[in-house]
Amino acid sequence: MSIQRTFSIIKPDATARNITGKVNAKIEAAGLRIIAQKRLLLSEKQAAGFYAVHKNRPFYSDLVKFMMSGPVVVQVLEGENAIAAYRKVMGATNPSEADSGTIRAEFALSIDANTVHGSDAVDTASDEIKFFFTEEELVG
Repeated sequence: MSIQRTFSIIKPDATARNITGKVNAKIEAAGLRIIAQKRLLLSEKQAAGFYAVHKNRPFYSDLVKFMMSGPVVVQVLEGENAIAAYRKVMGATNPSEADSGTIRAEFALSIDANTVHGSDAVDTASDEIKFFFTEEELVG
């Protein structure tokens, strides 16, 4: 078993509906600890930079606009095999394909407004955590 850290964003569709506590309850019930957390409004530079990996995809512009449309909650999660554990509790990107009981099955409004983002690999998690947090802020 491996203790890992992963990155999470609770997206604007969830903060607008005031369900961050419900999302975090599912995260914690999955055995993950929230070791850092910030609520912020992303600038265009932050949103574009964070999602730069998708720059050439047709949904990029809409994604950047959506992520700037309201507050987000960025978090660092820690636990055994945290990346896989969080991806499991998030559910499939398309909420209609997400397993019952997952965050997206329960809370997502659409494939675009799908409530949460999570890292997909160790390297990605490390880069995404560093994008928003300093080492001193990881206090869990």
